[in-house]
Amino acid sequence: MIEPGTFSVDPWAVAERELHLDLLGQTESIFALSNGHIGLRGNLDEGEPHGIPGTYLNGFFESLPLPYAEAGYGYPEEGQSLIDVTNGKLIRLLVDDEPLDVRHGRLSHHERVLDLREGVLRRDLEWTSPAGQRVRARSTRLVSFVHRAVAAICYEVEPLDEAARIVVQSTLVANEPVPGRAADPRAAAALRAPLVCEYHASNDLEAALGHRTRASGLRMAAGLDHVVEGPPGTVTTSESEPDLARVTVSTELAPGETLKVVKLLAYGWSSVRSMPALRDQVDAALAAARRTGWEGLRAAQREYLDDVWERADVELEGDPELQQAVRFGLFQVVQAAARAEQRAIPAKGLTGRGYDGHTFWDMETYTLPVLTYTAPKSARDALLWRHTTLELARSRARELRLGGVTFPWRTIRGEECSGYWPAGTAAFHVNAGVADAARRYGAASGDADFERGPGFELLVETARLWASLGHHDAEGCFRIDGVTGPDEYTALVDNNAFTNLMAARNLRAAAEVVSRYPERAAELGVEDEEVESWRAAADAMVVPFDAQLGVTSQSEGFTRYRPWDFAATDPDEYPLLMHYPYYLLYSSQVVKQADLVFALYACGDQFSPEQKRRDFDYYEPITVRDSSLSACIQGVVAAEVGHVELAYEYLLETALVDLRDRAGNTADGLHLASLAGTWLVAVAGFGGMRDHGDTLAFSPCLPTRLTRLCFRLLYRGRRLRVELGHDSARYELVSGEPLELTHNGDLLTLEAGSPRTLPCPERGQRPPVGPPPGREASRHGVGANGDDTAGPPGAHRRPRQ
Repeated sequence: MIEPGTFSVDPWAVAERELHLDLLGQTESIFALSNGHIGLRGNLDEGEPHGIPGTYLNGFFESLPLPYAEAGYGYPEEGQSLIDVTNGKLIRLLVDDEPLDVRHGRLSHHERVLDLREGVLRRDLEWTSPAGQRVRARSTRLVSFVHRAVAAICYEVEPLDEAARIVVQSTLVANEPVPGRAADPRAAAALRAPLVCEYHASNDLEAALGHRTRASGLRMAAGLDHVVEGPPGTVTTSESEPDLARVTVSTELAPGETLKVVKLLAYGWSSVRSMPALRDQVDAALAAARRTGWEGLRAAQREYLDDVWERADVELEGDPELQQAVRFGLFQVVQAAARAEQRAIPAKGLTGRGYDGHTFWDMETYTLPVLTYTAPKSARDALLWRHTTLELARSRARELRLGGVTFPWRTIRGEECSGYWPAGTAAFHVNAGVADAARRYGAASGDADFERGPGFELLVETARLWASLGHHDAEGCFRIDGVTGPDEYTALVDNNAFTNLMAARNLRAAAEVVSRYPERAAELGVEDEEVESWRAAADAMVVPFDAQLGVTSQSEGFTRYRPWDFAATDPDEYPLLMHYPYYLLYSSQVVKQADLVFALYACGDQFSPEQKRRDFDYYEPITVRDSSLSACIQGVVAAEVGHVELAYEYLLETALVDLRDRAGNTADGLHLASLAGTWLVAVAGFGGMRDHGDTLAFSPCLPTRLTRLCFRLLYRGRRLRVELGHDSARYELVSGEPLELTHNGDLLTLEAGSPRTLPCPERGQRPPVGPPPGREASRHGVGANGDDTAGPPGAHRRPRQ
């Protein structure tokens, strides 16, 4: 874990005031920069030492074999892995022929700051070489939100005591050695040196490399250009070879003189365009960046983020560390999606190769709700990417002998990449997540073109899946059997409540859009009889219930499984799937992550308030949170049912998952869904926001350790600001047409310039309830073994942990 105090507490920055070599992997993820297209891990400028080098392009992958001890019908034969592409971050410094290496000489000062307002990573160091020459070096790095293909670094160096010969090498490097991950030798070999050079070039201050992948056949180009400011006599040279291109700047500096090198980077890739076309694209991007200039790039970055924070900021008073963590989480969500532009949003963003860079249901279920209400264009783009994979999803459904579409459990381009079939084949709720995200975006944005076009197809084709997957039994009930719900510790069950409730919503939403757009229905061959079958299935959907206990059963028979002996479970035996056989997990009342409790939030309109309380109190003591996806959902529902202080503990857990490295695997990349979950707990938990119907509803509450909470939303073209205290809630329509919403069930109309302040009734104290022994929520989290992990060999064919 990362100890408290490693990062100074600042509401608008994450700062490391001294270099922690033992935390390089973690800080490389935390200080990563991205715009959704390009991802640069926060490696040191000079490249060494490092935890994991990483430069990524969204959607750029290599194919690799998926081995099985025993193959079966429908198992995917090929996987996909995000790869480390050409590294353009490298800037090596030599002082009187001594290379800067923080492991040698003396490092008297080292500071790195991730600035959440400016969208840059700053570094400032003072280093004395082994020969006694003292210099100061400063760098500022950005990945542009405005220029999609561009990143830039401003690097400055000055001698502090006496004149020094200074050499700066600005480099592009392909096929860097990276730590091996795949257990299968064939997969390891495929990833060892995946890029094959197609061209290299250098001229004056410019250099470029072009490569293709060996197996997937994708092409990419990377180029660099420079602006150099130095004293008279400064000279430059350039050179290139198949996996290396370099521009070298050499000068002599007296104390007080500075060499400034602005490095401009551009990246492009394609599965269809030629290398000359990619090279032209990169050259054009560099030309635009050079015309804009370093200061122009920085100003545009700040302007972009000013708008982001104006519409998306969450303010907290009472816990400065939590305020920092919440803004850090929002920043990471924004930069993971800002310029993805019809590419998927991976579970780790572009901060690392955890999960091989795959996208899961996390995108639609955790990340897109945040983007829908803060950056709707990014949410739309992500859904359009799903829409582009429809044909692959139809093909997968046909392979599984099903109707409609079956979206993959994990993927980069759209093909199923999970060799663990209880998830890759049976976790059908990913399809309901896609449909619900499309429904939510359409309702929240008012985007009729999307609803009539891509949204319509997503809803209809997923509805067709449920109609073919389930069946009416002898009593007329509609059953969906043999599935894996969100809780992977109870796989292959009948009538998972979350899956069934989400499927019912999907079926009803599809029926509604068909009634609104009959001409589109005709184009897709949707007939009245089919629509009626959807409505009948939704109305007859089985939701298992244990009448004796008075609780909703997570799946059929779940409440009759054997109890788990938590008292006999050693804390070092978490996560349980690494220490217990699946048979024992599958047949016991132990929950990996929120499942039925997730249904209480996502489908809350299907439960009475009392039923929610009873269900939460039943499942909370048996949910071990062996996934980082769980704490935020438990926090949302805990706040709703009256366990407000417990919700606060869960907000801390999800917000600090990476800043404290609670999972012990932040080095593999950030937990993007968990970071998005900070917004969910703040807005849906303490703000009580629900979007089940046609009107936004709020039911606010505030934990005792916070004195104020304020958040902002975009909704149907309006900007809304909600501010909470312990006794009241203030609703302000910042801009837009009048808006109706509900506060604790009471309808009110907001008009711009006329905020409304309403009382919040005091919630009575409820008998305490909490997680199982040893899994208590706290600021320090559940420990290094209690989260999802991407690290074990063969992770590409394991379930999520």
